[in-house]
Parts: sequence; C-alpha cells; structure tokens
Amino acid sequence: MSLLKAVNIGKSYKTYRSEWHRIAGWFGRRVDPKEEKWVLKNINFELQAGEAVGIVGQNGAGKSTLLKIITGTLAPTEGQLQCRGRISAILELGMGFNGELTGRQNAAHTAGLMGFSQAQIATVIDEIAEFAEIGDYFDKPVRMYSSGMQMRVAFAVATAYRPEILIVDEALSVGDAYFQHKSFNRIKEFQEQGTTLLIVSHDRSSIQALCDRALLLDGGSIVREGNPEEILDYYNALIADKENSKIETRVLPSGQVQTISGTGEVKISDITLTNEKGEAVEIVSVGQRVSLKINCRAYQDIPELVCGYMIKDRLGQTIYGTNTYHQKQIIRNVKAGGSVEFAIEFVAALGPGSYSFCIALHSADSHLINNYEWRDLALVFSVVNTGQPEFIGMAWLPSTITCRV
Repeated sequence: MSLLKAVNIGKSYKTYRSEWHRIAGWFGRRVDPKEEKWVLKNINFELQAGEAVGIVGQNGAGKSTLLKIITGTLAPTEGQLQCRGRISAILELGMGFNGELTGRQNAAHTAGLMGFSQAQIATVIDEIAEFAEIGDYFDKPVRMYSSGMQMRVAFAVATAYRPEILIVDEALSVGDAYFQHKSFNRIKEFQEQGTTLLIVSHDRSSIQALCDRALLLDGGSIVREGNPEEILDYYNALIADKENSKIETRVLPSGQVQTISGTGEVKISDITLTNEKGEAVEIVSVGQRVSLKINCRAYQDIPELVCGYMIKDRLGQTIYGTNTYHQKQIIRNVKAGGSVEFAIEFVAALGPGSYSFCIALHSADSHLINNYEWRDLALVFSVVNTGQPEFIGMAWLPSTITCRV
C-alpha cells in the first residue's frame, strides 16, 4: 500500500518588478514575474508501507525543499502530494525550539504541534528525557545547549511515538557517535515494526544499511532511481564530473550495475586477483595472501598518476581503502602510450562472503581533482573459511583468549 505519492511536484520562486505586482498576483490577477526560478520540477515517486528510501544529491539539488513540501511546511507550486498516516520529521537542528524555554518545555510544545494531547505528552515526557540523556540540562533553557544536545532532544521528541512515516535529514550527523548508534537502533526498530523511512544523508553507509532503494536528485529533478549501491556509485561519479568527463553504466552478468566515470587520459586495461603462485583466482580463503594487479594505459601525457582501491562488501559498504598518494608512491610524468602496473599485496583478513574492488586512477589525494577513471565493481571475488576457527563478521581478527578459573 502506498503511504506517500508525489505526482509532478514542482516548486518555483518568483521575482516581481514591484510589490504591487506581487500583491496583484495574490488576488488572482495575471502578472508575469520578472524572473521565475524552478528549484524542483517533475518530481514523481511513491513510498510503500514499511519501505526505506534514501535521497541523495549535491548541495542545492533540492533535497531540503522536497522534504519541506512532504512535511507540509512548504506548498508546492504545481503537482500533488498524497499522504496517508502521520509523518514525523527531523529536518533542521532544533527547528522550532525556543532558546528561552527549557528542553522539557520545548519537547512538550513540539509534541503538541505534532498533534498530541497534553495527556499523551505527559505519558512520554519522561521517556523523552531518558532517551535524550542530557541529565539536568533537560530542565534548563535550550540556549545553553550544544548542537548535539539539541539534536538529542529533537530526535527523542520526533520518535516518542512510532510514526507511519519517519523522515530523517542530515541533522543526525551532528550527534556524537554513541547517540548516532542509539538513534539508528531506534530507526531500525521502527522499520521492523512497519514504519516507512525517508532518509536524506551524505553518509553512504547509512543509506546502504537502512534503505531498500535510493533516489538521486540533481538540478531539482530525480535523475536516477534504484538499488542504493548503484545510485551511490553514480552519485560518486557525478560529484567528480568535470569537463570532458563521461559517466557510463553497465549491467554485469550478475545483474549488478557497474558505474565507470572519468576523463580518460589513463584507463584500466586489465585487473587480476592472484594467489601466491601467481594464478588468477575468484575464490580466496580467510587469511590467504593475495595480490591485486592493475594494468593501465595512458592516452595522454599526465604530470602525475595515483592509483586507489577500495574493498567493498556485498552491500557496497567500504571495508578498506587507500591509494598510492597516501603510500607516497606517486608516478610522475606518464607519457602517452605508456603502461603502468600496480601490484597490491595483502592478506585477505575478511569474513566469508562476497566482495568487490573499486579502482580509481587520478592525481593528488582523491579523484575529485583529476578523475581519469573510476570503476566500481571492477573485480568481484568471494572469501571462504577453509582452515580458520569459526567466526562471524566481515573482518578476520585472530585473537588469543585466556580463561582462568
């Protein structure tokens, strides 16, 4: 069942030649604006009950405007928004909090604005204080709070009752690591109980850990929708998009979507994972020493070349990554037509499962400077446990346990 449906949502802001023209427009007179800027255009999507959807996009893409329309704090210029069920949202840090009122008073006031009666608020106010964990500060003016303390109270209020739809913006990143874990545990509990989630974040791991699918917003429009890993890979390529840069997607035999981007001065010609005998392998054992060999060919002269790699799990979350810039092994003055080979030796200290390599060729410390080629899902391999004591998790961290009686 669809809980929320956006149909051709658009939002524009108009500039008039005079205030009189603006006022005339209020009363239905046809007045052409001096300028009209569309920040959202043709937004269409649905949220199903129990679904978790992430929204990603660069600053200025229209994410905040869209969320304000969904929560009813901003009216769309065109289109319709159909919603069933109660929406609870954390859009801006401490939004609506009065600095002169205490945390308790602000919590009660905010809960009242959310539609709860005084009797309902009285039954959960102590739970809000307990979840926020700010101690005596809960009864002190909010102007004395740090940004993290405001975040704690805002989140505790927004999640005091399980909503049908929970919207979480980037504001959660303000909290400390402990509270972030606590917040995500509550979000996961709500999700298991049937709450629909809409999450806006630049944190790749949050989107991939919580969401079933993702929407990429760019220039006020939804430019891509699909599996979170696919969308985040494409978003990463979009961030590095420069003049003459191309973004290409391929559907692999496994059904996964591979994203390749870059300007093409240097390209990957071959990637191989080998064992200690130099044999190509697709399956490695826990703790086995392997070598990743990357062959590249230059099509133009470049002053410096850096090779980076990441190991990702099956959900696309990064397990480990580094590059030759940080290893102080930058290749200088690569000539057109020349070849470069990188050999990366490491121990597969990974738990059983499926993994992939992401490879990047660029200059300086990251692909945001000169993205020659960025290739996701460059090589997929599996790890099996054939000789180590049984364990769980993504990392193999052999330990010695001493027991005393």
